[in-house]
Amino acid sequence: MSTATNALAAGGSASGRQARADRPVRFEDPERNAAYWRRIDRIVAAAPPLSDEQRAIIRTAFTQPEARRAA
Repeated sequence: MSTATNALAAGGSASGRQARADRPVRFEDPERNAAYWRRIDRIVAAAPPLSDEQRAIIRTAFTQPEARRAA
């Protein structure tokens, strides 16, 4: 098993770090909540990296004054 797989099996994240304590509680059952966040970590770890163009588009979307006012 790889380091990431071992970390997931031990309750950590795909990056090998322990699960973040500051995450929102999605489910009242702690075991179900931990399983949910492990699934999210696996999905994020499997995603391809963003290109510079994609990062620029996202950055631009979050720096628009209209978006800030709407939020």
